[in-house]
Amino acid sequence: MQLHDKIYIAGHRGLVGSALLRQLMALGYQNLFYYTHDELDLVDQQVVQCFFKKVQPDYVFLAAAKVGGILANSRYPAQFIYNNLAIQNNVLHEAYRAGVKRLIFLGSSCIYPRECSQPIQESYLLTGPLESTNRAYAVAKIAGAEMCWAYNKEYQCQYMVGMPSNVYGPYDNYDLEDSHVMAGLIRRFHEAKENNLSAMKVWGSGQAKREFLYSEDLADACCFLMNLPNEKVEEFCRQDAPPLINLGSGEDIQISELVSLVKDIVGYRGDVQWDTSKPDGTPRKLLDVSLLRHWGWAPKISFKDGILRAYQHYLDRLKQNAFG
Repeated sequence: MQLHDKIYIAGHRGLVGSALLRQLMALGYQNLFYYTHDELDLVDQQVVQCFFKKVQPDYVFLAAAKVGGILANSRYPAQFIYNNLAIQNNVLHEAYRAGVKRLIFLGSSCIYPRECSQPIQESYLLTGPLESTNRAYAVAKIAGAEMCWAYNKEYQCQYMVGMPSNVYGPYDNYDLEDSHVMAGLIRRFHEAKENNLSAMKVWGSGQAKREFLYSEDLADACCFLMNLPNEKVEEFCRQDAPPLINLGSGEDIQISELVSLVKDIVGYRGDVQWDTSKPDGTPRKLLDVSLLRHWGWAPKISFKDGILRAYQHYLDRLKQNAFG
C-alpha cells in the first residue's frame, strides 16, 4: 500500500476496525474511508454498490461483522447468519467489480471443527462438526472464506482470509449479553469490586482453553499482510483451498487461569463461583501460526500488558460515560 492509496476500513467502530484505523493513521496513510452503519449500511446491496462505484478503493479491510459471545450466538442465530452473509456478499462482490487490488476478510477461529487437533492448522477447515453454540456465525464465516477462494480462482482477485484467535483491547464490546469472554470478565469483575460483592459467578467449569490476541497486534498483522510482496500473495491466493492465514499469539490459557489473572488485575478480592450448568464452548482453540511466523510477523504486546491496557481503557470510557 502506498500512503496515497484509497483504503476502506469496514467496521471502523468495532474492536478490530478501530485498531486498524488507528494503525493506518499512525503509519501515515492519508486516504482512508470509513463510515458508520447509519452512513453506509453494508447489509443493503444497493448502498454498498453505490459506495464502491463512487469511491473505487484500492484496498479493503473487511472487519465489519455481527459478533458476540456464547449467549448472543445462542439467542440470535438468525441475525448472526443473515447479517454476516449479507455483509460479506455485498462487500466481496462489489470490491471485485470496483477492481480492488487486495482485500483482507477477517474470519474467526470458531469456524474450525469443535474437536480439532491442536494447534489448529488452516487445512483443518471443514474436517469435522462445528461447535453448536456459534454454528450460525461460523457457517457464515466459512461461506465468506469460500467466497474469497472462489473470487480468487474465477476472477484472479487477491482476497486473503485472516483467522484471528480471541481478540481483546480498546473499544471492545462490554455488553453483558453480547460480549466475548475477556470483555465480559473485565466488566463483571470491576462491577463486583465496586459493589463489594462477596462472590461472582462465571460460566462453565473453567477447564476450556483459549488463545488471545491484542487488537493492536491484530491490526499490525493485517497491515503486514496487506503489504506483502505481490508474488507471495499471488501464490497464496492461487492455491486450491480457501486462502486462510491464522492470526494469533501461538499460546493459550485455561479459562480458570484467565479468570484469576483478570481478577487480580482488576483488584477484586471476592470469591469466584463456577456455574457448571452453563456451557464451556469449544474445549480448546489454539491456532497454528507457523505460516504467519514464517512470513515474518509476531505479536509485540505481552498478554498481561494487553489486559492492563484493556482494563485502563475500560476505566477511561467509564469516566467518559461511554457506555450510557
